[in-house]
Amino acid sequence: MFVLYLFCLVQNPVTGLLSAGTDHKDAWVRDNVYSILAVWGLGMAYRKNADRDEDKAKAYELEQNVVKLMRGLLQCMMRQVDKVEKFKRTQSTKDCLHAKYNSATCATVVGDDQWGHLQVDATSLYLLFLAQMTASGLRIIFTLDEVTFIQNLVFYIEAAYKVADYGIWERGDKTNQGIPELNASSVGMAKAALEAIDELDLFGAHGGHKSVIHVLPDEVEHCQSILYSMLPRASTSKEIDAGLLSIISYPAFAVEDINLVNVTKSEIISKLQGRYGCCRFLRDGYKTPREDPSRLHYDPAELKLFENIECEWPVFWTYFLIDGVFNEDKIQVEEYREALEGILIREKNGIVLMPELYAVPSEKVDEEYENPHSVDRVPVGKLPHLWGQSLYILSCLLAEVIISCVADEFVFHFILSWFSL
Repeated sequence: MFVLYLFCLVQNPVTGLLSAGTDHKDAWVRDNVYSILAVWGLGMAYRKNADRDEDKAKAYELEQNVVKLMRGLLQCMMRQVDKVEKFKRTQSTKDCLHAKYNSATCATVVGDDQWGHLQVDATSLYLLFLAQMTASGLRIIFTLDEVTFIQNLVFYIEAAYKVADYGIWERGDKTNQGIPELNASSVGMAKAALEAIDELDLFGAHGGHKSVIHVLPDEVEHCQSILYSMLPRASTSKEIDAGLLSIISYPAFAVEDINLVNVTKSEIISKLQGRYGCCRFLRDGYKTPREDPSRLHYDPAELKLFENIECEWPVFWTYFLIDGVFNEDKIQVEEYREALEGILIREKNGIVLMPELYAVPSEKVDEEYENPHSVDRVPVGKLPHLWGQSLYILSCLLAEVIISCVADEFVFHFILSWFSL
């Protein structure tokens, strides 16, 4: 039960939110949703194979940890219901839901203009998994007031095809000056969420017409048209972004055109993949030796400094691994399992941890700049990186066929419910 132990170390006992680390009490919406997926997957595995009372108890405990987190995020967002109403009219970056909250109180932690809060993909990711978890049997929504709020969130994200936001990496356009732009990852995640939650009864088998969520079909079509016109480009400023993996494959599966999926995947591999994972996008300065960590944004001329020394994130290999499982591509699965085995951190007690990223040592920056991918990198950032750790555990469960994914056509062909064999 290492997974439960690991996540309970940082899960607040009152709110259910996961803090970014033992020394950082902020809880990001996106990170929290991704981080709880391993717990959900394990809970489903125990539920389907529960031959003993002890296993049934473990399944219940794991699933209730998932419910607690999802309801914690719900409480954070419901406290900002006035912003949801304003945003539907103004679509202003100052009238949007916050991207992070205090993990102990569910309160906001920074001002409306002190962070890139407008992240349509984060809200969409929450709705996508709310739909999937509800379809799998979890009871997350309790009252009609909460149903009404979720319906409001649907209205909040349905205009994603025309909303410039700060994107999956929170800082806006590639120049990192806090300029919002239209992001394919946000449009794709919104499309997937709208499709998944449409006509879903949030009360499950105990609901009625009042607890069913409705989506306007035209909004889904608008999102798809814009998404297809953008890919494989990620945005106006970013020619490619590893974050697109989340929409061309798991968890969004927002692109039905297999040729467009393959082109986007090839672009990511050829331009962003390295020896330790994938960099987020070209000339990404985050946590590189040449970045000034005291400043949130850069000067435009600084981008050249980060060329060829972008940090590489192992988490993206877990996306490729899961993608291989869904596509029944055994070669891809084995390739990325072996790649991950080579860069994971192994503790003395046998526990395997996923580092946040790998960076070029400061004394070897010039060498790496001249000969990309020639220098041995070192792990930096959070250890474990909960988002990556969660997807790694989930990918292992899928690769080992401890759980499997099946499309539930009764709900919608993109709602993926977990069934253990």
